[in-house]
Amino acid sequence: MFKTFLFLALAAASQAQIAVKADLLFTMTGDLKPIKNAVVLCNAEGLIEAVGPASEVKIPEGYQTLSAKVATPGIIDAHATVGLSGILNSPKHDQEQLDKSAPIQPELRAVDAYNGRDPLVKWLRDLGVTTVHTGHAPGTLISGQLMVVKTNVPSITSMKDTLIPTSAIASTIGSKALSKSPGTRSKAIAMLRAELIKAQARRLKIEAAKDDPEKEAPDANIKLDALVDILTKKTPLLINAHRHQDIASALRLREEFGFDLILDGAAEAYLLLDEIKAAKIPVIVHPTMGRPFGDMENMTFTLAAQLHKAGIPFAFQSGYETYVPKTRVVHFEAGMAAAYGLPQEAALAACTINAAKILGLADKIGSLEKGKHADLALFDGDPLETTTHTTHVIIDGELVSSSAK
Repeated sequence: MFKTFLFLALAAASQAQIAVKADLLFTMTGDLKPIKNAVVLCNAEGLIEAVGPASEVKIPEGYQTLSAKVATPGIIDAHATVGLSGILNSPKHDQEQLDKSAPIQPELRAVDAYNGRDPLVKWLRDLGVTTVHTGHAPGTLISGQLMVVKTNVPSITSMKDTLIPTSAIASTIGSKALSKSPGTRSKAIAMLRAELIKAQARRLKIEAAKDDPEKEAPDANIKLDALVDILTKKTPLLINAHRHQDIASALRLREEFGFDLILDGAAEAYLLLDEIKAAKIPVIVHPTMGRPFGDMENMTFTLAAQLHKAGIPFAFQSGYETYVPKTRVVHFEAGMAAAYGLPQEAALAACTINAAKILGLADKIGSLEKGKHADLALFDGDPLETTTHTTHVIIDGELVSSSAK
């Protein structure tokens, strides 16, 4: 009876207009400095109605008021496999993140495998992660598509349930992608180039048919059409590469074919800072606490700080490894980077507004501003400390998690 009452009370509260009072509010706007003794108002449409010091933003009657030591925008995980990789870590039940039946499969869609009801999604949501850029994992030359979705979406019955249904196509250059074929790095790049050249030819045929009604458009080809979207810059290519030579290969491919590139992982990016900056390529940094072996044996805890100092845009990710539970808490990774030289505001930005910018969603999420989505995470202390507790989580103006007694 008590559990039923508590559930109904939380459900009713989640539908109310909400005011958040925070001793320290990180809006992640302007110079990123926090506001002391601040208020955020969330309206019935799920948007931010007002934000500012308590002396300037008055709480209307009827608003449910929540209080926190620290409040931030909802945390954004810039690259994950959650929802495809589940909490059980059982290949027969909840491991949909990687299909190795072929080395190049850009047609595989994250939306077709995502399980928003997996307990791992709830676990992240309860810790303040409100948005994930998730989908197919590193492990083959092209493993499939990624998408952006909020962690309160249980099932994707329509593409409108996502923020971006196809946000990037995931590729891997390095030892993880090597098998019987490709067996070497040279073969891997040759195979990628061959597929992109096929896509170039298909793009020319499609464009020619548009310009000349007498020419017949080619039949649909879900594999090549996905690659055409990369060449037309409709979809970025996210390349997981850790070794410096693999990062260099990614930069050369991008120069040759002109697609939008996002570097993923990039453990040895510190060896190519000038080249990455000159190419204006964003980096989704490997988990700070990733394990230093294989292609990541030369990783450093200071990579984020070095990217920040070099002026290269970057964001944090939970990443993917083969051990349980195949995900991490992205703001804890940011906290570790802050312990190794990254300023606190920059660390928070890399899992809020900077992540939103890289994903093309900065007009909707990532910062607390009037008119943006009312996604907030409330904490009883520094959100970058592992001893801090998440007290409340709000997504689209609804209270979706509460640990308050």
